[in-house]
Amino acid sequence: MKRSLAIAVTLASGLALSASAQTPAVSAASPTAGAAAAAPAGPAKIAVIAFQVAVAQTNEGQRNFADLEKKFDPKRQQLKALNDEIDTLSKQLQTQGTSLSEADRAAKTTAIDTKKKQLDRDAQDAQEDFQQQMQDLYNALASKVYDVMQDYAQKQGYTLVLDVSQQQSPVLFANNSTNITKQVIDAYNLKSGVPAPPPQTNTDAPKAIAPAAKPAAH
Repeated sequence: MKRSLAIAVTLASGLALSASAQTPAVSAASPTAGAAAAAPAGPAKIAVIAFQVAVAQTNEGQRNFADLEKKFDPKRQQLKALNDEIDTLSKQLQTQGTSLSEADRAAKTTAIDTKKKQLDRDAQDAQEDFQQQMQDLYNALASKVYDVMQDYAQKQGYTLVLDVSQQQSPVLFANNSTNITKQVIDAYNLKSGVPAPPPQTNTDAPKAIAPAAKPAAH
């Protein structure tokens, strides 16, 4: 029962920003690697970016993920209703158990167990569907944000950009002046033309959503 409730709560609150997403690796075939190889010799110009945050906080990302949350609202309500029904039946069995016949008590117990299994199945299916659709949204958007980041870095003369949002990030310290997260977000918002979403009135609502995924290397 706790497992079912945990799954339902996960769906109700959305997913918090994950620290396990990856950005495209710089390889010999990567445009970034090619640009770095073609750059004239000289001191390296390094920047850092919280790439997952950049993707999630673009106007387009906030809009798309909010739309996905709304899409799953009916399913969350359905799960909550089923969970409430199970709680009610369980309390009735507990309070009326001594006055029920053995056959009635067995029938109610079976009904509760059946509904619990249904809640488990429905919640698991809903969670997997939610996560898959969210990952698809993230992947599609991350690929476009990556292109903007690459263009910005090249124009600003950066020879290396490190992702500080990676779980295994090698960056131990970076001066704030080297952080280009906001600049990339602003550049993407300007390019996409998507207006900023209205401010959230619910302070408990998730401010960023991003699954464990990486955009495809270009």
